[in-house]
Amino acid sequence: MTRAAILLTNPRSAEARAAAHDVARVIAAHGTLLASVEADQGPVPPETGRADVLIVLGGDGTLLAQARRFVDHDIPLLGVNLGRLGYIAEFSLDGFVDQSRALLGTEPFLTRSLSMLHASVVRSGERSARVCGVALNEAVVATGLPRHMIELSMAIDGRIGPSLSGDGLIVSTPIGSTAYNLSAGGPILAPEADVFAITPLAPHSLAFRPVVVSGASQIELSVLRGAGRGNGLSGHGAGGSGQQACALVLDGQVSEPLDDGDRVLLRRHERQVRFVRNPRSDYWRTLIERLNWAVPPKRREG
Repeated sequence: MTRAAILLTNPRSAEARAAAHDVARVIAAHGTLLASVEADQGPVPPETGRADVLIVLGGDGTLLAQARRFVDHDIPLLGVNLGRLGYIAEFSLDGFVDQSRALLGTEPFLTRSLSMLHASVVRSGERSARVCGVALNEAVVATGLPRHMIELSMAIDGRIGPSLSGDGLIVSTPIGSTAYNLSAGGPILAPEADVFAITPLAPHSLAFRPVVVSGASQIELSVLRGAGRGNGLSGHGAGGSGQQACALVLDGQVSEPLDDGDRVLLRRHERQVRFVRNPRSDYWRTLIERLNWAVPPKRREG
């Protein structure tokens, strides 16, 4: 039998909305279209239990949100890039259409399983953790105010590590190492590596360097100072501006305000998320072509 698919379209992308009808027609021609719905964060479609693949129209941000939404359903996601970069979404629109017969047919397709981060928050003075969610790219504890320094402490597997004064800290998965982590000067990781990268944000120190830890590690970040108590600020918004003095941010999309004394617990999520691989693309080639990895300086001719 051919594959049954659910089409998830970013409703905020004009390009994705414009392409949805044609993609739905291609799916129906070579497989079974179970549903065509918006790619949001609401309940999963009732047809999810019968789906063999989730086809996501949008950019990497759309794919991140749907990875969090469907991680517990063990259905591979196929990203069709209609955004700017398309690093996680491996298929262009033309590439998907060109390969649709094979992708929706009976032959096995290539998939890649990626680790996600599980994050929870323990409020100051409380014992039990309040689960905040999961992240595919990264979890960030950071200030939300300009020129506002925070102080964090870090422990890895129960062993006390350094404290950080600065803008915050990124804990990145391997696939997320080319996102915010890369912009902050963190290392690029192979996507299948069983590790996490810990990268400081504007540390007030010349010696605080990024580190890589085991994917089995338990990471604890504690807010020591600067989340907003005192100085008329609150971790749930500053001065009515809507900005948070300090917050846990997952994949740049989900935010949880933090106060002084709060602890953020990070570990590998018990489930991985699967993505359909494009057999015509390559991770390292993508680094070169889209992120200009190791591109030599331009030399003057003549």
